[in-house]
Amino acid sequence: MGYTDYPQTIFIHLSDYYNSSEWTFMERLPPLKALRAFEAAARLESFNRAAEVLNVTPSAVSHQVKALEDAVGVRLFERLNRQVVLSPQGRAYLPAIRDAFEQIRVATDQLRPHSQVNALTLSVAPSFAVGWLMARLPQFQLAYPDIEVRLISSIEIEDFSRPDLDVCIRTGRGQWPGLRSYRLMAEELVPVCSPERAQSGTGLHCPEDLANTTLIHELPRLGQWRSWLAAAAVKGVDAERGPKFQGAAMAVEAAIAGLGVALANRRMVEAHLQEGRLVIPFDIQLPGDSAYYLVYPEERAGGKKIVAFRTWILQALESETPAQV
Repeated sequence: MGYTDYPQTIFIHLSDYYNSSEWTFMERLPPLKALRAFEAAARLESFNRAAEVLNVTPSAVSHQVKALEDAVGVRLFERLNRQVVLSPQGRAYLPAIRDAFEQIRVATDQLRPHSQVNALTLSVAPSFAVGWLMARLPQFQLAYPDIEVRLISSIEIEDFSRPDLDVCIRTGRGQWPGLRSYRLMAEELVPVCSPERAQSGTGLHCPEDLANTTLIHELPRLGQWRSWLAAAAVKGVDAERGPKFQGAAMAVEAAIAGLGVALANRRMVEAHLQEGRLVIPFDIQLPGDSAYYLVYPEERAGGKKIVAFRTWILQALESETPAQV
């Protein structure tokens, strides 16, 4: 072998080495889809709910999780009857995967233009967005002019592995695995209707008069009227009849239009009451079994824009006088 043969020989050997090393390294990394499926299923403790936020089928989530288990050689979930529970190995694995996704999100944010880095994306229940938040957002923008608010209307807890989502505001009991929650306000339900509906026919003078009017229902919480009637000790009213609407915001709009009587959180309809679009025919209040919460992942608790919004909204709610609530 001549002297001039060595560079080519060395190059070939080094090329084979690097290609082989890179291949070995990549082979050890689980597929991103499998990791996302595992993180969502672990956080939500359900393959079905993970499928909803990932916009795939439950069988696809199950397949991806099984592929990950095969790749790492351990069982990450215990499959029980119609339920999945994290195994000890899965519980130990989850924080590292969650942190890795968060590091990718932060690194990606840092690459984006300044206006995108300072965007705060809120996924908010429609009733809270329309009934309370929208009227007060200008105050937040004045306090934090460098943060661009982006508002999404939704009733489901979103997939926080999405890089474009920061916080949610939802109704519930404050218990979402892997998520930090702050109680904003209780749900205190009162009957509301248009002034014309309250005065039409024989009028609404006592709760028993509801037997002669239309009850408006909110999906998926169809038991609210039954609970309110029981709390008011009212009998002889069919708690199931009447039109059904998806969400509280639509039910309130139907009441404003004069369709019937709806149950609404008093704080969410305060502006309608003050401006005469709605009235409360019977001031009998039903304490709700849930409340509105500000929700986001534990690992994002120190994010500056999230801290800013959390501080502002909690102070805004605390500063409202009893007359406003």
